[in-house]
Amino acid sequence: MPDAGSAADGGPIRLRQPLTGTEQRDQRELRSSTSTLQDPTQQRALRDGAPAYQPGEFELFVQSLVAAPQRNERPSSERRGSERTGMDGRSLEDENLPAAIETSAIRRFGAELMTRVDDPGSVDYTPQVPPDYLIKSGDEIVVTLWGSVDADMRVVVDRSGRINIPRVGPVLVAGVRYAELPDVLRRRVGQVFRNFDLSVSLGQLRGVRVYVTGFVGRPGAYSVSSLSSILSSLLRAGGPSAAGSFRDITLLRGRQVVARYDLYDFLLRGDRSADTLVQPEDVIHVGAVGSQVAVIGSVNRPAIFELKPGETVQDVLDMAGGFTAVADRSRLAVERLQQRTGERIAEMPLPQGARQTLSHGDVLRAFSAVNSQLSVQQQNKRVRVEGEVVRPGEYVLPPNSSVGDALRVAGGLSPSAYVFGTEFSRESVRRTQQENYERALRDMETELARANTTQRTSNADEAAAQTARLASTARLVERLRAVKPTGRVVLQMDPGNSTLPDLTLEDGDRIYIPPRGTSVGVFGSVFNAGSYLWSDGRSISDYLRLAGGPTRGADRSSAFVVRANGSVVSALQDSGWFGGSRSLESLRAEAGDTIFVPEEQNKTTFIQSVKDWTQILYQFGLGAAALQTIRNN
Repeated sequence: MPDAGSAADGGPIRLRQPLTGTEQRDQRELRSSTSTLQDPTQQRALRDGAPAYQPGEFELFVQSLVAAPQRNERPSSERRGSERTGMDGRSLEDENLPAAIETSAIRRFGAELMTRVDDPGSVDYTPQVPPDYLIKSGDEIVVTLWGSVDADMRVVVDRSGRINIPRVGPVLVAGVRYAELPDVLRRRVGQVFRNFDLSVSLGQLRGVRVYVTGFVGRPGAYSVSSLSSILSSLLRAGGPSAAGSFRDITLLRGRQVVARYDLYDFLLRGDRSADTLVQPEDVIHVGAVGSQVAVIGSVNRPAIFELKPGETVQDVLDMAGGFTAVADRSRLAVERLQQRTGERIAEMPLPQGARQTLSHGDVLRAFSAVNSQLSVQQQNKRVRVEGEVVRPGEYVLPPNSSVGDALRVAGGLSPSAYVFGTEFSRESVRRTQQENYERALRDMETELARANTTQRTSNADEAAAQTARLASTARLVERLRAVKPTGRVVLQMDPGNSTLPDLTLEDGDRIYIPPRGTSVGVFGSVFNAGSYLWSDGRSISDYLRLAGGPTRGADRSSAFVVRANGSVVSALQDSGWFGGSRSLESLRAEAGDTIFVPEEQNKTTFIQSVKDWTQILYQFGLGAAALQTIRNN
């Protein structure tokens, strides 16, 4: 293929010699190692044909400040609960970290615009011509005449600055502004013809050669359109490098400074008034970067900004788009370069500190006002009261309010309220239950997998049975993962109580008081599972008898009852551990009870442990639906 370097310089085109097998292998290894070391932004840039973005040292430092809290912002227990591992033992969440870091990377303001590349072969030679464009040698002018004379011609401005119109003669147009060109031609043609009209436009524009120097991505000479400006020429050169300034760009014409361009005027306000058109042999020089400060946290545009002398904290906040809607606007954290070996971080009150100037390397952090939890005693409580109350609904109560206060605001209990069956749900409890539930599921999954690996198969039937057990276990775990804890708090009280415990409320609490239940549910390994009408004075054995009693495969010693208040009473705790003599079957049944009799499993197989987990999982407030999920598996 042609040598792109020599062709671009106008020299002869040289053909590259074919590579040997060893050289091809070396190049493949070099590309492989390079793609491994580069970050996703650089790899995508190479795929798109753009120059790899090379962040500066200060950018890398600021990115480390942002990336570290993102990886550790969740509590360790929650992180363990949602973590998944791949075949190589790595966390699957870690595999997505490069993309996350790329999305949240703090870069220099304007870097995304300046690292794009224009294909030289796709330059638009028919852009909108500005009225003040000066006609020069090499421009093509399209002239159309109609009326007493008809003509359609394309003429090129010669080196003397003239065009030649047939039957009219030469016309001097060099140095004429594009907006004045029709009048100039009309006056000259009017010396020969009368009663005509004309239109003038520019055809193919001349190419000009400019030089881009200083701290840019690819300094050198570039051939651009005569309508190119400082910005478009700078884009061709890759824009300012990590050490280049966005605010100190100079257009030189000979020894004269024609324009000074601050890219922030364009990036922040869309102002291109200083974006002057280039002329042949112009030099665009990018100076060294000035003072840089970073703004991270709760601002609309976290980035690294370049400052001019005298610019203040308020100016930087304006460049960052101001605070977000959830930001704490009363203060900022400032990490100063000269203090990183001492105090390091200081707090700046606002608006008093808005007029302070910043130094090179300072990092401002805006805080979020919603991430910090207030003391429970200082918060108003948003509580939902539902069920058998006079005025169910959502209420906002003052700090230190209790359950009794919530019931009084809701108008008190209705005559049919079943206080013993009250469901009291709390969001903080639900989160704790979720963490513990996920930990229990992981322990269960590990135990079942360990039991499976210790079993040996001697024939095809045993192997098929083991495969079926594995599939059943996988289905069980998936169904259990779909069940979510409710956050219910078990209120320990007697069935005959008419008042609730006077607990202090938290924001988001929910109180649901159901009507008095009329049935008792019997499920599991019984002959006729279902719900039966509750009658005062009946025992658990009476309802088991109504359901036909336990089946032959039932495990009576592991039966348990879920009471309406969420508590659990099992046969094991009544008659097993401490030598108690009271039997579960003689226990008095209450309205809303759910009786569950598990099946007897082969204790030599690991499936037996599933039965043991049913009682444990119920402690997380899962409800009777979870038991049905386990049973259906």
